[in-house]
Amino acid sequence: MSLLSRVARPVTRRIDRRIERRVDRTLRRELARHHHTTELLLGSDGRRFDRHPTPAQISAVAREVGAVTGERFARRATVQAYRTLIEVENRGVGRIAGGTSNILGKLAATPLLKPPNGDVLEIGTLYGLFAGCLARQMLRAGIPYHLTIVDPIAPVQLQEGMEITHDASGTPISEEIVRANLHYAGVQPDRTRLLRGYSTDPGIHQALAGGKFGVIVVDGDHSAPGVRADLEWVEELAAPGAVVVVDDYDDRVWPGVKEATDEHLARGDTRLTRIGQVTTTAFLRAS
Repeated sequence: MSLLSRVARPVTRRIDRRIERRVDRTLRRELARHHHTTELLLGSDGRRFDRHPTPAQISAVAREVGAVTGERFARRATVQAYRTLIEVENRGVGRIAGGTSNILGKLAATPLLKPPNGDVLEIGTLYGLFAGCLARQMLRAGIPYHLTIVDPIAPVQLQEGMEITHDASGTPISEEIVRANLHYAGVQPDRTRLLRGYSTDPGIHQALAGGKFGVIVVDGDHSAPGVRADLEWVEELAAPGAVVVVDDYDDRVWPGVKEATDEHLARGDTRLTRIGQVTTTAFLRAS
Protein backbone atom coordinates (compact mmCIF):
# COMPACT_ATOMS: atom_id res chain seq x y z
CA MET A 1 0.00 0.00 0.00
CA SER A 2 1.38 3.43 -0.90
CA LEU A 3 2.08 6.15 1.65
CA LEU A 4 -0.63 8.29 0.06
CA SER A 5 -3.21 5.54 0.58
CA ARG A 6 -2.27 5.07 4.24
CA VAL A 7 -2.61 8.81 4.88
CA ALA A 8 -5.88 9.15 2.97
CA ARG A 9 -7.69 6.18 4.61
CA PRO A 10 -8.38 7.84 8.04
CA VAL A 11 -9.59 10.99 6.29
CA THR A 12 -11.91 8.95 4.10
CA ARG A 13 -13.33 7.10 7.12
CA ARG A 14 -14.04 10.39 8.90
CA ILE A 15 -15.79 11.74 5.83
CA ASP A 16 -17.85 8.55 5.54
CA ARG A 17 -18.87 8.74 9.20
CA ARG A 18 -19.95 12.37 8.81
CA ILE A 19 -22.01 11.47 5.75
CA GLU A 20 -23.59 8.55 7.60
CA ARG A 21 -24.48 10.76 10.58
CA ARG A 22 -26.05 13.37 8.31
CA VAL A 23 -28.02 10.73 6.44
CA ASP A 24 -29.13 9.19 9.73
CA ARG A 25 -30.31 12.56 11.08
CA THR A 26 -32.16 13.26 7.85
CA LEU A 27 -33.87 9.86 7.94
CA ARG A 28 -34.87 10.33 11.59
CA ARG A 29 -36.38 13.72 10.79
CA GLU A 30 -38.27 12.32 7.81
CA LEU A 31 -39.55 9.35 9.83
CA ALA A 32 -40.65 11.64 12.66
CA ARG A 33 -42.44 13.89 10.15
CA HIS A 34 -44.12 10.90 8.57
CA HIS A 35 -45.17 9.52 11.97
CA HIS A 36 -46.54 12.91 13.00
CA THR A 37 -48.55 13.21 9.78
CA THR A 38 -49.92 9.70 10.16
CA GLU A 39 -51.01 10.47 13.73
CA LEU A 40 -52.81 13.58 12.51
CA LEU A 41 -54.72 11.45 10.00
CA LEU A 42 -55.37 8.35 12.09
CA GLY A 43 -55.35 9.55 15.69
CA SER A 44 -52.81 9.44 18.51
CA ASP A 45 -51.40 6.25 19.93
CA GLY A 46 -53.18 4.93 22.99
CA ARG A 47 -56.51 6.69 22.46
CA ARG A 48 -59.77 4.74 22.42
CA PHE A 49 -60.45 5.88 18.86
CA ASP A 50 -56.92 5.35 17.61
CA ARG A 51 -56.91 4.10 14.01
CA HIS A 52 -53.40 2.59 14.11
CA PRO A 53 -54.04 -1.17 14.26
CA THR A 54 -50.97 -3.29 14.80
CA PRO A 55 -50.28 -6.29 12.55
CA ALA A 56 -51.25 -8.50 15.48
CA GLN A 57 -54.60 -6.73 15.83
CA ILE A 58 -55.38 -7.11 12.13
CA SER A 59 -54.46 -10.79 12.29
CA ALA A 60 -56.62 -11.33 15.38
CA VAL A 61 -59.66 -9.69 13.77
CA ALA A 62 -59.11 -11.65 10.55
CA ARG A 63 -58.95 -14.95 12.46
CA GLU A 64 -62.21 -14.19 14.25
CA VAL A 65 -63.90 -13.06 11.04
CA GLY A 66 -62.76 -16.27 9.35
CA ALA A 67 -64.03 -18.39 12.22
CA VAL A 68 -67.47 -16.74 12.18
CA THR A 69 -67.95 -16.59 8.41
CA GLY A 70 -65.95 -19.57 7.16
CA GLU A 71 -64.29 -17.21 4.70
CA ARG A 72 -60.91 -18.41 3.48
CA PHE A 73 -59.67 -14.91 2.63
CA ALA A 74 -60.83 -13.17 5.80
CA ARG A 75 -57.61 -11.17 6.13
CA ARG A 76 -58.12 -9.62 2.71
CA ALA A 77 -61.67 -8.66 3.71
CA THR A 78 -60.42 -7.19 6.99
CA VAL A 79 -57.78 -5.06 5.26
CA GLN A 80 -60.36 -3.84 2.76
CA ALA A 81 -62.69 -2.95 5.62
CA TYR A 82 -59.87 -0.92 7.16
CA ARG A 83 -59.45 1.07 3.95
CA THR A 84 -63.18 1.76 3.91
CA LEU A 85 -63.15 2.87 7.55
CA ILE A 86 -60.27 5.30 7.06
CA GLU A 87 -61.62 6.79 3.85
CA VAL A 88 -65.18 7.31 5.07
CA GLU A 89 -64.24 8.57 8.54
CA ASN A 90 -61.70 11.03 7.16
CA ARG A 91 -64.07 12.31 4.47
CA GLY A 92 -66.87 12.87 6.98
CA VAL A 93 -67.25 14.81 10.20
CA GLY A 94 -67.61 13.35 13.67
CA ARG A 95 -66.52 9.76 14.16
CA ILE A 96 -67.54 6.13 14.19
CA ALA A 97 -68.09 5.03 17.77
CA GLY A 98 -65.91 2.21 19.04
CA GLY A 99 -62.43 0.84 18.71
CA THR A 100 -60.88 0.04 15.35
CA SER A 101 -60.89 -3.75 15.79
CA ASN A 102 -64.58 -3.80 16.67
CA ILE A 103 -65.51 -1.66 13.67
CA LEU A 104 -63.42 -3.78 11.31
CA GLY A 105 -65.06 -6.96 12.58
CA LYS A 106 -68.54 -5.62 11.81
CA LEU A 107 -67.60 -4.25 8.40
CA ALA A 108 -65.74 -7.36 7.26
CA ALA A 109 -68.00 -10.09 8.65
CA THR A 110 -71.48 -8.75 7.87
CA PRO A 111 -71.40 -9.07 4.05
CA LEU A 112 -69.38 -12.29 4.25
CA LEU A 113 -72.26 -13.87 6.19
CA LYS A 114 -74.34 -13.57 3.00
CA PRO A 115 -77.50 -11.83 4.17
CA PRO A 116 -80.62 -12.77 2.18
CA ASN A 117 -81.10 -9.24 0.86
CA GLY A 118 -79.56 -5.78 0.99
CA ASP A 119 -82.23 -4.13 3.11
CA VAL A 120 -80.30 -2.80 6.11
CA LEU A 121 -81.82 -1.47 9.32
CA GLU A 122 -79.47 0.40 11.64
CA ILE A 123 -80.79 1.12 15.13
CA GLY A 124 -78.58 3.93 16.40
CA THR A 125 -76.31 5.80 13.98
CA LEU A 126 -74.53 8.63 15.86
CA TYR A 127 -73.05 10.55 12.86
CA GLY A 128 -74.09 8.15 10.09
CA LEU A 129 -70.51 7.20 9.25
CA PHE A 130 -70.75 3.50 10.07
CA ALA A 131 -73.90 3.24 7.96
CA GLY A 132 -71.96 4.72 5.05
CA CYS A 133 -69.14 2.23 5.54
CA LEU A 134 -71.53 -0.71 5.71
CA ALA A 135 -73.37 0.36 2.56
CA ARG A 136 -70.06 0.41 0.71
CA GLN A 137 -69.04 -2.98 2.08
CA MET A 138 -72.36 -4.46 0.95
CA LEU A 139 -71.76 -3.17 -2.56
CA ARG A 140 -68.25 -4.62 -2.57
CA ALA A 141 -69.84 -8.01 -1.90
CA GLY A 142 -72.24 -7.52 -4.81
CA ILE A 143 -75.26 -6.85 -2.55
CA PRO A 144 -77.25 -3.72 -3.55
CA TYR A 145 -78.29 -1.93 -0.38
CA HIS A 146 -81.33 -0.02 0.85
CA LEU A 147 -80.52 1.70 4.14
CA THR A 148 -83.01 2.51 6.90
CA ILE A 149 -81.72 4.40 9.94
CA VAL A 150 -83.63 4.81 13.19
CA ASP A 151 -82.16 7.35 15.59
CA PRO A 152 -83.47 10.31 17.60
CA ILE A 153 -80.43 12.31 16.43
CA ALA A 154 -80.51 14.13 19.74
CA PRO A 155 -77.77 16.56 20.80
CA VAL A 156 -77.50 14.65 24.08
CA GLN A 157 -76.81 10.90 24.09
CA LEU A 158 -78.72 9.17 26.86
CA GLN A 159 -77.50 5.80 28.07
CA GLU A 160 -78.13 3.92 31.26
CA GLY A 161 -76.29 5.62 34.08
CA MET A 162 -74.77 8.39 31.97
CA GLU A 163 -75.59 11.45 29.91
CA ILE A 164 -73.13 12.31 27.13
CA THR A 165 -73.45 16.00 26.35
CA HIS A 166 -70.20 16.46 24.43
CA ASP A 167 -68.93 13.93 21.90
CA ALA A 168 -65.24 13.05 21.84
CA SER A 169 -64.97 14.31 18.25
CA GLY A 170 -66.14 17.80 19.24
CA THR A 171 -68.78 17.74 16.50
CA PRO A 172 -72.44 18.42 17.33
CA ILE A 173 -74.99 15.75 16.38
CA SER A 174 -77.62 16.86 13.87
CA GLU A 175 -79.64 15.49 10.98
CA GLU A 176 -77.76 17.75 8.57
CA ILE A 177 -74.46 16.19 9.61
CA VAL A 178 -75.80 12.64 9.33
CA ARG A 179 -77.11 13.29 5.82
CA ALA A 180 -73.89 15.04 4.81
CA ASN A 181 -71.80 12.09 6.03
CA LEU A 182 -73.95 9.63 4.09
CA HIS A 183 -73.40 11.79 1.01
CA TYR A 184 -69.63 11.95 1.60
CA ALA A 185 -69.60 8.14 1.87
CA GLY A 186 -71.32 7.82 -1.49
CA VAL A 187 -74.69 6.62 -0.17
CA GLN A 188 -77.41 7.40 -2.70
CA PRO A 189 -80.33 9.48 -1.33
CA ASP A 190 -82.94 7.30 -3.04
CA ARG A 191 -81.53 4.27 -1.19
CA THR A 192 -81.73 5.88 2.25
CA ARG A 193 -84.56 6.37 4.71
CA LEU A 194 -83.88 8.27 7.93
CA LEU A 195 -86.51 7.94 10.65
CA ARG A 196 -85.98 10.28 13.59
CA GLY A 197 -87.11 8.75 16.83
CA TYR A 198 -86.42 5.97 19.29
CA SER A 199 -86.67 2.33 18.35
CA THR A 200 -89.46 1.97 20.91
CA ASP A 201 -91.64 4.72 19.40
CA PRO A 202 -95.01 3.37 18.16
CA GLY A 203 -94.81 5.63 15.11
CA ILE A 204 -91.46 4.13 14.12
CA HIS A 205 -92.83 0.60 14.51
CA GLN A 206 -95.82 1.48 12.38
CA ALA A 207 -93.62 2.97 9.65
CA LEU A 208 -91.56 -0.22 9.40
CA ALA A 209 -94.33 -2.77 9.95
CA GLY A 210 -94.08 -5.65 7.51
CA GLY A 211 -90.44 -4.96 6.69
CA LYS A 212 -88.12 -7.89 6.11
CA PHE A 213 -84.57 -6.73 6.57
CA GLY A 214 -81.56 -8.77 5.54
CA VAL A 215 -79.22 -6.99 7.96
CA ILE A 216 -80.18 -5.41 11.29
CA VAL A 217 -77.60 -3.53 13.38
CA VAL A 218 -78.58 -3.21 17.04
CA ASP A 219 -76.61 -0.24 18.40
CA GLY A 220 -79.11 1.97 20.19
CA ASP A 221 -80.02 1.91 23.87
CA HIS A 222 -77.27 -0.15 25.54
CA SER A 223 -79.18 -0.88 28.73
CA ALA A 224 -80.50 -4.40 29.27
CA PRO A 225 -84.16 -3.29 28.94
CA GLY A 226 -83.32 -1.33 25.80
CA VAL A 227 -81.56 -4.27 24.13
CA ARG A 228 -84.41 -6.61 25.11
CA ALA A 229 -86.91 -4.29 23.46
CA ASP A 230 -84.80 -3.99 20.31
CA LEU A 231 -84.38 -7.77 19.98
CA GLU A 232 -88.14 -8.22 20.36
CA TRP A 233 -88.56 -5.81 17.47
CA VAL A 234 -85.88 -7.64 15.47
CA GLU A 235 -87.97 -10.81 15.74
CA GLU A 236 -90.70 -9.02 13.77
CA LEU A 237 -88.51 -7.35 11.16
CA ALA A 238 -85.80 -9.89 10.31
CA ALA A 239 -86.13 -11.70 7.00
CA PRO A 240 -85.47 -15.46 7.05
CA GLY A 241 -81.71 -15.86 7.12
CA ALA A 242 -81.12 -12.25 8.20
CA VAL A 243 -77.84 -11.27 9.85
CA VAL A 244 -78.31 -9.47 13.17
CA VAL A 245 -75.33 -7.46 14.39
CA VAL A 246 -75.34 -6.76 18.15
CA ASP A 247 -72.74 -4.10 18.87
CA ASP A 248 -70.80 -3.78 22.13
CA TYR A 249 -71.62 -7.35 23.16
CA ASP A 250 -69.35 -8.49 25.99
CA ASP A 251 -67.96 -4.96 26.33
CA ARG A 252 -67.33 -4.34 30.03
CA VAL A 253 -68.52 -0.74 29.64
CA TRP A 254 -71.98 -1.95 28.55
CA PRO A 255 -72.79 -5.15 30.50
CA GLY A 256 -76.51 -4.85 29.74
CA VAL A 257 -75.95 -5.71 26.07
CA LYS A 258 -74.61 -9.19 26.77
CA GLU A 259 -77.06 -9.78 29.59
CA ALA A 260 -80.10 -9.02 27.45
CA THR A 261 -78.79 -10.81 24.36
CA ASP A 262 -77.96 -14.01 26.21
CA GLU A 263 -81.35 -13.98 27.92
CA HIS A 264 -83.10 -13.54 24.59
CA LEU A 265 -81.17 -16.34 22.91
CA ALA A 266 -81.99 -18.70 25.80
CA ARG A 267 -85.71 -18.35 25.17
CA GLY A 268 -87.52 -21.22 23.50
CA ASP A 269 -89.58 -19.05 21.15
CA THR A 270 -86.85 -16.93 19.54
CA ARG A 271 -86.10 -16.98 15.81
CA LEU A 272 -82.52 -15.93 16.52
CA THR A 273 -79.48 -18.14 16.94
CA ARG A 274 -75.93 -17.11 17.67
CA ILE A 275 -73.43 -17.42 14.82
CA GLY A 276 -70.39 -16.23 16.72
CA GLN A 277 -68.49 -13.21 17.98
CA VAL A 278 -65.84 -10.92 16.52
CA THR A 279 -64.13 -8.74 19.14
CA THR A 280 -67.10 -7.14 20.94
CA THR A 281 -69.79 -7.79 18.33
CA ALA A 282 -72.18 -10.75 18.42
CA PHE A 283 -73.59 -12.04 15.14
CA LEU A 284 -76.99 -13.73 15.11
CA ARG A 285 -78.97 -15.45 12.35
CA ALA A 286 -82.76 -15.31 11.99
CA SER A 287 -84.60 -18.50 11.03
